[in-house]
Amino acid sequence: MKISTLSKIFLIIAAILLIGSLFVPLWRIDLEAPQYPEGLNLLIYANKIAGNVDIINGLNHYIGMQTLHAENFIEFTVLQYIIGAFALLFVITAIIGKRKLLYATFIAFAAFGVIAIADFWRWEYNYGHHLDPNAPIIVPGMAYQPPLIGFKQLLNFGAYSMPDIGGYFFIICGIILLALVGKESGFFNRFSSKKSAYVKMLYWSLGWSVLMASAACSSEDTPADIALNRDMCDYCKMKISDQQFAAQLKTEKGRYYKFDDIFCLQSYRKEHNEVNYKALWISDYAQASHFVAMEQAHLCARPT
Repeated sequence: MKISTLSKIFLIIAAILLIGSLFVPLWRIDLEAPQYPEGLNLLIYANKIAGNVDIINGLNHYIGMQTLHAENFIEFTVLQYIIGAFALLFVITAIIGKRKLLYATFIAFAAFGVIAIADFWRWEYNYGHHLDPNAPIIVPGMAYQPPLIGFKQLLNFGAYSMPDIGGYFFIICGIILLALVGKESGFFNRFSSKKSAYVKMLYWSLGWSVLMASAACSSEDTPADIALNRDMCDYCKMKISDQQFAAQLKTEKGRYYKFDDIFCLQSYRKEHNEVNYKALWISDYAQASHFVAMEQAHLCARPT
């Protein structure tokens, strides 16, 4: 039995998403600690590790963890070829158009996803548990395995592990394949309405792919919203209570710092030269709910 033309189109879209995942991070691990105001991160691509690798390796030395080097991971040698092979398989499935081939492709892709997650967990376990007994700092009974997904506290570091753009591309591909299998097997027919359920799911999947692609390419800098009497000033630690005087800073890594006035903003910048900022905003005194870029603002001295 042949699959429909719409199913073939979505297989091509899935193949394009997989190819796109080769050029963006698949996963990220973010580390936050008081001594690193801007945070540290590991960006895991299909063929390399990027981010603050050297700094993290330096920290790992003190607690006996392994240092990270791409050449030590066989996954970085084969993963890009596996991804390319799946993208080619999607295209071949669309060209041949056989339902059995579609089902086999879905099973293979799902199995690959399970194996990849299991292998990532295995790496995290070894990374966090196999420690050098001669390390300068040893905390009895302490392991440093990062979370598979979500948040975990590791001494004074908060570790966040989550998919990045490429990871979301993979998730979207899985949803597309699942929807196609459901449609071609007739599973969705029992829920059919004026617009078939599978079409809605496919449109939803395509919408997500466009959204994530836009997020990957977007470079627009906009100020964040400030919750008055709830958000704390990142310099003086007092609650921000008056929008008319508020200010904020966005770092090169996309993190926002909020301040209750321009004095706190400038004081924070002087004390944290290591923070590379991308944009600065101060509140428009005449329009308290509106922020303007620092370089576009007209600053006047307060009359005495």
